[in-house]
Amino acid sequence: MPFKQIYHWIPKLRLNHLFTSQSRFSAIVLAVSFLLASGCEAPLVLDNVTSQREKPLQRTDFYQAFAKNNQVAVLVGNNGVVLTSSDAQTWSRTILTGKPALLDIASCPDQRLIALSFDNQVWVSNITGDDWISMQIPTQEQLMTIDCTPNGDWWVAGGFLTFLHSSNDGQSWDSSSLEEDAIITNLVFITEQKAIATAEFGMILVTENGGTSWELTGFLPDEFYPHAAHFTTTNEGWVGGLNGFVYYTEDGGSSWQKQAADSTVPIYQFVNVDEVLYALGDNATVMNLVGSNWQTMQAPTAPVYLRAALSINKKLLVAGGRGMFLAIEPSAATLSANAMEQ
Repeated sequence: MPFKQIYHWIPKLRLNHLFTSQSRFSAIVLAVSFLLASGCEAPLVLDNVTSQREKPLQRTDFYQAFAKNNQVAVLVGNNGVVLTSSDAQTWSRTILTGKPALLDIASCPDQRLIALSFDNQVWVSNITGDDWISMQIPTQEQLMTIDCTPNGDWWVAGGFLTFLHSSNDGQSWDSSSLEEDAIITNLVFITEQKAIATAEFGMILVTENGGTSWELTGFLPDEFYPHAAHFTTTNEGWVGGLNGFVYYTEDGGSSWQKQAADSTVPIYQFVNVDEVLYALGDNATVMNLVGSNWQTMQAPTAPVYLRAALSINKKLLVAGGRGMFLAIEPSAATLSANAMEQ
C-alpha cells in the first residue's frame, strides 16, 4: 500500500502539520536571532513561552489512544508523547526516546501497558507508566493495532492481513497472514480464545481458538472503509468509518444494519460508559447511541479530530488533534474543555 494511504489511518496526523509547526518554530528562532544581532534594546520576555512548554498538554500534540490499569490512566500520541495520571485530573508528561509516533496502547493483566509505534516497535511500561523500554517487531508489514489478551499474550496486526503474537513478553514472535493486500485496523480479544478484527475493504476476521487460525466471516456493505470498531462479543458489534456511517451486526458480520445518525462526520472511536455507547469523530464531535439512533450530544466545536477515549469513574475522557482534551459528564450530557489552553 502506498505510504500516503497508510496515513489515512491516523486521522489528521499529516506531514504538513509537522512541517508547519517546524516552519513556524524556525521562523520564530530566526526572528529572535535577528533582533538580538541587531542590538534591539526592547526586552524579550519568554516567561509565557516557558510556562506553556512546562504544561503537560500541548497544542502540538496529536493524541491517538487511551488505556488504564489499576493505578494510572495513560494517553499516547505523536512525537513520543505519553501523559499519565493517577486521578484522571492532573497529568504528567513524558517524551519517549526517539519521539516515536505512537498509534495504539493496551493494558495487560499484570498491569503493565504496551504501546505500538508507527516504526513497528512495542513500548512496554512499568505499572505506573513512567518507565518505558522498546523492542522491534520482526516484520516488514506496517502494523496498526495492538492488544493484550486476558492471559497476558501480546498481539499486533496490520498490513497484508498480518497477525503477530508473543507469549514471552516480545522475546519471540509467531507470525501469520491471510495473504490479502489489506490492512487490519482494529483488533480486540474478548476472551482468551475469542477475538475479532476489522480490516480494509470491510473485512471481518474472527478467531475462536486463541489466534491459532483466523477466519474471514463477512464483509461490510460496499467495501466500507472501517476505522473504528466496538464488539461486545464476536457476534455483536458496531463499526464506523471515514464516510460517517455506523453499521451494526448481531451475527459476527454476516449481515449489517446501517444505523441512523444526525451527523455525517468521520467516526474514529467507540467507547462504552455506564452501559451507554459513545462515538467520537471529526470536528470534535461526540455522539451517543439512543435505541438504534446516534444523536449528537456535542455539536462540532473545533476543526480537529477526537480519537482517544477512556471510561473512568463513570466519566468519559476524550482527546485528539492539536492538544484537544475533553471531559464529558454523561449523566448531564455536557462537555467541558479541560487542560486545554485557548
